Amino acid sequence: MPEKPGSLCLLKLHIKARHPVDLNDSETIYMQAIEKESCSNPCNVCESTDITVLANHSRSGKPLRTVICNRCGLVWTDPLPHNPRSFYEDDYRVAYKGTFTPKPKHILRAGKVALNRRKILGKRLEKPLKILDVGTGGGEFAYLLQSLGHDVQGIEPNKGYADYSKQEYGLNIQVGFIQDIQQPDASFDLITIWHVLEHTENPYKVLTKLHSLLKPQGVLVVEVPTIEATCQSPKSTFHEAHIFNFNLDTLRKLGEKAGFTEVDYKLSQDGANITMFFQKIAQASNDRPLTIPGNADKIKAIVKGHTAFSHYLTAWPYQRFFTRMSRMLQERFETANFERGKKLLDSLYS
Repeated sequence: MPEKPGSLCLLKLHIKARHPVDLNDSETIYMQAIEKESCSNPCNVCESTDITVLANHSRSGKPLRTVICNRCGLVWTDPLPHNPRSFYEDDYRVAYKGTFTPKPKHILRAGKVALNRRKILGKRLEKPLKILDVGTGGGEFAYLLQSLGHDVQGIEPNKGYADYSKQEYGLNIQVGFIQDIQQPDASFDLITIWHVLEHTENPYKVLTKLHSLLKPQGVLVVEVPTIEATCQSPKSTFHEAHIFNFNLDTLRKLGEKAGFTEVDYKLSQDGANITMFFQKIAQASNDRPLTIPGNADKIKAIVKGHTAFSHYLTAWPYQRFFTRMSRMLQERFETANFERGKKLLDSLYS
């Protein structure tokens, strides 16, 4: 079971005194005023509590306190905005997709994403593998892997999506979180976790669990949004669903801490996402420093410099608008005669 969200973090600790110190009088205290940002949970990478507040609101306009570790640059929401287990079991799909099971447009869209992920994995899929897909969603990527001849298992916390993928595609999906998985250690050749790690309340524990599930020299593929992205509107950078925000350096360092070594990485064309390829090593090295000098300052400068004015001087907002409009029209056309998800994906994957 995941830990419950921490208690509300003290925004600022103020200690002020009204009387001068008298070393002979124990009843009087004098302290110069100090001001310190504090957090309810230490940094998941370097375990420091030396933080700076980056933002105080989410893209919805609701209060959401986002902090950055001054020692390594990891960004996270503090305190947690929700109970992750109940949120992802019951609320997330409805809140962000408006449905308990995938709609035709979601299946089509996810199917196209699955084909792109196959392209990213490339030669790694040439021979049959035993694969775990973490956060299977509607099952589109797992179904593609299965159709390629791989032995695939998935795990998905949302019952509606998990049940749909089992019934529609005949997939081996367990309903639950990665810490609930019923598999012995060293079970998988390849584990994929696409846009899931940023949603978890303890990414280090997740990677440690995945490390134990991989066979020796097994490969872990992690894709997350990068905090350095500037293709999105500045007000959309932080929201309740993404508890953690990584850049290349913090993701790499977290992998090293969990016992992985970097093999390769890719950055999406729009600069929004990092895909990291890790390989399992025997055990984590305890002598590597976990701090990343200069990383926090770099991220702060990027976030501060990504203003609405600078954003609308670039091509990104207009390009994204026309891309979305074009996609919407295309999805309406391609799903006009929708019958069932399997038929749609079979046609797309053929």
